[in-house]
Amino acid sequence: MSTVDIVGVTKRYEAVVALDSVSLQIGEGEFFGLLGPSGSGKTTLLRAIAGFVQPDAGEIRVDGEDIRGKPVHRRDVGMVFQNYALFPHMAVFDNVAFGLSVRRRPRSEIRGAVERMLALVRLAGLEARRPSQLSGGQQQRVALARALVTHPRVLLLDEPLGALDKRLRQQMQIELRQIQREVGITTVFVTHDQEEALTLSDRIAIFNEGRAVQVGTPAEVYERPRSAFAAHFLGDANFFRGRLVGEADGLGQYRLPRGEMIAAPATDAPPGSAAMLAVRPEKFSLTAADTPAGSGANRLAGTVLQAVYSGSSTTYKIRADGAAADEDDLTVFEQNRAQRAFAPGERVGLVWSPAHTVVVEP
Repeated sequence: MSTVDIVGVTKRYEAVVALDSVSLQIGEGEFFGLLGPSGSGKTTLLRAIAGFVQPDAGEIRVDGEDIRGKPVHRRDVGMVFQNYALFPHMAVFDNVAFGLSVRRRPRSEIRGAVERMLALVRLAGLEARRPSQLSGGQQQRVALARALVTHPRVLLLDEPLGALDKRLRQQMQIELRQIQREVGITTVFVTHDQEEALTLSDRIAIFNEGRAVQVGTPAEVYERPRSAFAAHFLGDANFFRGRLVGEADGLGQYRLPRGEMIAAPATDAPPGSAAMLAVRPEKFSLTAADTPAGSGANRLAGTVLQAVYSGSSTTYKIRADGAAADEDDLTVFEQNRAQRAFAPGERVGLVWSPAHTVVVEP
């Protein structure tokens, strides 16, 4: 297992800064996700590690060795592309064996290595098939086997499940994670899919405009986003603008524009500071309008605009009391348990814990 250190890596394309002094540390055996919108720099960084892009500044180290000057075929990394890039005229066996063949390994060694790898990715018995005779999930596993058969130090995955339908993608997320753990290889993967990043990653770096704006475990970046961008991109979030009026019992007290007070974990900001606060949709609970909030809980009142039933859950759009029609309405996500459902036009209370209110950078 290997470490990967990205140290101040910058890449420009004329006036466009694709990577802006990015620094990351990826540990041995870690499954590290690069998440962000199109053009945020995540794919440029992956291609820089692979050797397809040469940074203008900074270092890329694998096990402490700066590999920037090495050609692609000498970097000892395996890569799986979004479209898999399988050779259509070759059988599965030959596709997987390709990397070993160009290294002129003995035929007996190649056969044993390919057979072991196909067993690992659960494709034993399909050696003679062509890529066109395989399902999308099977093609993805062939590409993975081809990348792993040479035992690279690092595995790079570029939108590895992006070409699959939702059900197969969810299945392959589980299989990909299991294979990565069995092999124990340090893995860096690019995705724009939030669920995929949360499911697969040991840690995630969220990219925006060429910068890694937050790095942490899936729970850290989801539960405690640092910025409005991170909160909005990784999942859904409701935002409030308020002003800090004081602190009590370790909680900051914030006054909203219409006068309501809500609490959030205290920060080191001075009283009077303006703040943006984020709350995830599933952190709210809906109650009848006349139900009092529990001790210490935050509470707002509003009117249901929309209720979308989706089997296991219902998503509500709520307009807070006093909010103008052009303001952002609140989104509430509730599992369909025994509690009653609310209909459009009904007045409700929104209740949530101060611990689930996060102060974020605008």
